[in-house]
Amino acid sequence: MKEKVLSTRKNGWSAIVIITLLYIGSFFTFILGIGAESLLLIILSLLWLCIGWVPYLGLKVLKPQEALVLTLFGKYKGTLKGDGFYWVNPFCTAVNPAASTKLRQSGDVDGNTRESSAATVNLMTGYRSTPVMSKKISLKIMTLNNNRQKINDCLGNPVEIGIAVIWKVTDTAKAVFDVDNYKEYLSLQCDTALRNIVRLYPYDVAPNVDTTGDGIADEGSLRGSSEVVAARIRDEIQSKVENAGLEIIEARITYLAYAPEIAAVMLQRQQASAIIDARKMIVDGAVGMVEMALERLNENNVVELDEERKAAMVSNLLVVLCGNHDAQPVVNSGSLY
Repeated sequence: MKEKVLSTRKNGWSAIVIITLLYIGSFFTFILGIGAESLLLIILSLLWLCIGWVPYLGLKVLKPQEALVLTLFGKYKGTLKGDGFYWVNPFCTAVNPAASTKLRQSGDVDGNTRESSAATVNLMTGYRSTPVMSKKISLKIMTLNNNRQKINDCLGNPVEIGIAVIWKVTDTAKAVFDVDNYKEYLSLQCDTALRNIVRLYPYDVAPNVDTTGDGIADEGSLRGSSEVVAARIRDEIQSKVENAGLEIIEARITYLAYAPEIAAVMLQRQQASAIIDARKMIVDGAVGMVEMALERLNENNVVELDEERKAAMVSNLLVVLCGNHDAQPVVNSGSLY
């Protein structure tokens, strides 16, 4: 289905003036027909008084960044775009199958529910009423924030992740006629695209993992390559919603964490890895300092040490430099030998 933008002028004010004048004229014509005893004038005036309200149904008001998809007896007639006051065929019907769909996105009043409609009860009369849903399609840029999903990464670790998708409608005909409900369709495609991309990456950098599909291991990860992951999610969603007349402007990761059942274990693993890295750095630094001390002693001939004393000195220095607590030195007041 290809979008057809109606070139109807913004003739709403002219139409309402003409229709109102005809309505008033029919009233005077009815009085004149009675006075002139003209059956034809009476019938024509009564007919217009009965059906003269129908043309008022063709009056349409559009705000900026709104569109109205019109059908006439089931046939697509075109789309009204642009703010203004319009008059169209009063028998045209506005179509928007997603008008009552409420998602967790901007533009929806009830962002936390997916119910088709929310009924309200008047406390004074007890009358239960359902709000009228507008059939207008918003062309504004909107943000969809789906629920967090629990997905296994490429190593099998369950992670919880959430994304925010910035999107807009570009082709109203495709959005209305090519899919059943373009909002629900977008939400479903966001969930599936997120699952397809996340399972290709580990949470943290892991060895021998290929995230690009080129057969070469790389350092891609969900935590360290969030921009790349978000771009791939955006491209994946766009490829799926192209036939629905939607444009995905951007996708961003809003939440990322290990699932609660393994979060504590993964935290201990990260802590252990950090401790090992810190110990390696401490040992490397301590060995360098010992080597420097021995070289300086030999260069300046401060003291001559045999191999046994050098080994004892190295041992003592490593204990002092690598220990977790401050050293408690023991001073030998006697002879070294």
